[in-house]
Amino acid sequence: MVGATLYMSQTGKRGMMQFQGMNPDDARAFADMWLPAWTGNRPELLAAFYTPDVVYSDPAIPQGLRGREALLAYFRKLLARNPEWVWSHRGSIPMEDGFLNLWHASIPVGERSVESDGVCTVQLRDGLIYANHVFFDPSELLNALSGS
Repeated sequence: MVGATLYMSQTGKRGMMQFQGMNPDDARAFADMWLPAWTGNRPELLAAFYTPDVVYSDPAIPQGLRGREALLAYFRKLLARNPEWVWSHRGSIPMEDGFLNLWHASIPVGERSVESDGVCTVQLRDGLIYANHVFFDPSELLNALSGS
């Protein structure tokens, strides 16, 4: 994990601040194990990728959840409603303790499939996700679910 970012100090001096971010190859390797766990209604498997003190949010729960038990309860409902969706890794950008995951989701809704792109932060400690915040525009999915 490597990375750096340009910053300007309060005194006006520029410099480089080092941080530990995951390189694209390591991010892809992690995503290739983690993202398939979102498919097939296996909430326990998916929750196993997260720390006991995880912080998680997505557009349905912008206030977020704290803790693996709360996340597991959420995953049980979410994955049961979406057992056939498929998530794939499109790329990554290093960030502190992990990476910004650029993803694509194919979400079956009735006779059609909603194709959605988004990003999420993936921050890891000891190989497990301690923070995961998901961002995307849910309007097409909500329209499909409401029959519009």
